[in-house]
Amino acid sequence: MAVMLTIGLWGLDRGGMWGDESVTFQVAQRTVPQIWRLLHDVDAVHGLYYLFMHAVLTVHPSEIVLRLPSVCAATATAGLVAALGARLAGPRVGLGAGVLYAITPMAGHYAQEGRSYALVAAGVAGATLLLLRAVDAGDALAWWPYGTAVALTCVLHELAVPVLGAHAVTLALLRVPRRVWSGWGRAAGAAALLVLPLVWVSQGQAGQVAWLVPPGWDRVGRLARNFSPGPAGPVFWGALLLMAVGLRERRTAAVALPLLLVPPGILMTVSQVRPLYHDRYVLYALAGASLLAAAGAGRVARALGRVRFDGRRMRVGGRRVRALLGVTGVLALTVTFLNQLPVHRQDRSAAHRPDNLAVVSALAVRRMRPGDPVLFVPSVGRLAALAYPKGFQRARDIALRESAQRSGTLWGLEATPGELRRRLASVDRVWVVAERSALDPRRNPPDPVERTKLAVLAEEFSVREEHVRQERVRDDVLLRLYVRRGPGDTPTGEVSSRRPADALPPGVSAGTPALGARLSPRPLP
Repeated sequence: MAVMLTIGLWGLDRGGMWGDESVTFQVAQRTVPQIWRLLHDVDAVHGLYYLFMHAVLTVHPSEIVLRLPSVCAATATAGLVAALGARLAGPRVGLGAGVLYAITPMAGHYAQEGRSYALVAAGVAGATLLLLRAVDAGDALAWWPYGTAVALTCVLHELAVPVLGAHAVTLALLRVPRRVWSGWGRAAGAAALLVLPLVWVSQGQAGQVAWLVPPGWDRVGRLARNFSPGPAGPVFWGALLLMAVGLRERRTAAVALPLLLVPPGILMTVSQVRPLYHDRYVLYALAGASLLAAAGAGRVARALGRVRFDGRRMRVGGRRVRALLGVTGVLALTVTFLNQLPVHRQDRSAAHRPDNLAVVSALAVRRMRPGDPVLFVPSVGRLAALAYPKGFQRARDIALRESAQRSGTLWGLEATPGELRRRLASVDRVWVVAERSALDPRRNPPDPVERTKLAVLAEEFSVREEHVRQERVRDDVLLRLYVRRGPGDTPTGEVSSRRPADALPPGVSAGTPALGARLSPRPLP
């Protein structure tokens, strides 16, 4: 837990929020009735998390406070993974499993995200530990804590529901008696019934994950690398070897292997028909990989405590051997962390998130004059103004009809195409916040308002050399000044450019696509 807490706090203030975090930040600062109204139309899947963060940000609304719950949740998860390992295979295996979880880059990445995934991972780890306690206790009352933990975790994010399948496989592998199945069935059924209303509402908001695609074998390979303390090389293959050895520890494997394989397997299978899978949705399965690798390391350590010589077994034991094995384990974990130190260091930079809305706002402060009109293309770009209003407080959002808070939406309601044309007709210059690919004249967005923005810019405005005020904020994100075209001017178009890959560090799965990739006005799942 100390290791995870240190990694989580290291570089927590990285100098800017990205799109998904900004959604948490601005929604959580609304009133409870405003949040409740929003959930009727979008983001119901994050409803409990937003209400929780509303209470947290009431203390002090800042980027560090926004991420602190995830740091605390990741710290708790590391401790719970250690407790699972200790219960299944002894304290040394538990210690190794907890530290392995803490130093894995994927755990560190989501420990610093202002989203719910680290909290869900803590809930699943806690529910798994309560499952083992209920199995060992044999008491019907012991299932109530388990059912409560599972229900809260699934309400926190409904894609944690596949953990029930993992727990069912665990009970089958442990060959528990019928009374245990009966107790688990009642607890799991109650949790599922509690989650059903959330699932029903979120089905009507399926557009939130419309950007997902069916995962292929490449996603399986990437998930395997993300779940390893090293994405490639000897550390990766060493971890796989230890996990294979860990399968010989039957009780540990009965818990860890289903947790590792069942939730990703269910989501990937369902996603072949209806895409729902993303690596971050199964962050909680990482605990299974850490438990298996630590169990394998423990088995190897026990084997090294005995050697054969001249056909006779010579037992080598005592404090010296235990001390030597302990030092070897500490060195192995240290070398593994040092191998991933560049990845952890890069992940502490805002440049290694899909976008940095603070930079957009800072550039607006330097470039815009009081009263300048600004146009967000697409409307999701308004998140920069909502997260960092200082940069845009002197500007006039020319397309905005009703604010996000008043309209019960994530980034506000915009004027109709006709009204937008009239508003743009009244100005001679307009600042545009967009990604270069969003200004591609060949692009034909489905939203009529977005089509009107592009049409008016192409028909009535231009970017001439003597009026260019262009600067790249991040990758292809631009803050550009458009001026009304004179009688002799010719239209200027954008050159389509291929979007670079999200700048996430190796060993960490890519998150939601960056600003320019979210071209349709949809919530961020």
